Amino acid sequence: MKYTLAIFDLDGTILNTLEDLTDSLNVALEKSGYPKRSIEEVRRFVGNGIWKLMERGVPSGTEKKAVEQVHRDFTEYYKNHCADKTRPYHGIMELLWTIRKAGCKTAVVSNKADYGVQELCRQYFDGLFDVAVGEREGILKKPAPDSVNEVLKCLQAKKEETVYIGDSEVDIETAANAGIDHIIVEWGFREPEFLKERGARVFAAVPGDIADRILGD
Repeated sequence: MKYTLAIFDLDGTILNTLEDLTDSLNVALEKSGYPKRSIEEVRRFVGNGIWKLMERGVPSGTEKKAVEQVHRDFTEYYKNHCADKTRPYHGIMELLWTIRKAGCKTAVVSNKADYGVQELCRQYFDGLFDVAVGEREGILKKPAPDSVNEVLKCLQAKKEETVYIGDSEVDIETAANAGIDHIIVEWGFREPEFLKERGARVFAAVPGDIADRILGD
């Protein structure tokens, strides 16, 4: 087995959360009288945490106080609707069962608010992750390596035996900053060509490719 710990991004990697994020953002935008955003716009906006999603979602030049109100409205709605349309990508459950059965530990590191990470992991992947870390006070968001280092410390894992699996340029940078290998999925929120330009070198076209990389010598 090449890796003994696999750390996964959440949105766009193991869960397709795009519709629920879009719906929740649009509910919050409408409350403040702002135009709605399309699902393709939200696809481009995600990856750097909820606050950045709010900043990118509101009209250009919106004052911080107004953005804060949209953030509050989003959070209130998303807490109760984060799993309305969200689903694991095809093959992800089988992937997790396969690598865990082989003895590989698994974790989630996401820039999504920690309440969302914990709820979605509980609902869709109960018992399939050893630890999950979302955006929380005291830990810098990706691409800073802090959240990855928190997982490494918690699970007493070695960097050379750890791989980070994600779908965005943020994930590529996170793995590099943490000094660990990466696998970038082709089914997420960014196009493969864009990711190649951002330094992605190892790709997975289907979840089974990830299992092959982890379990291979």
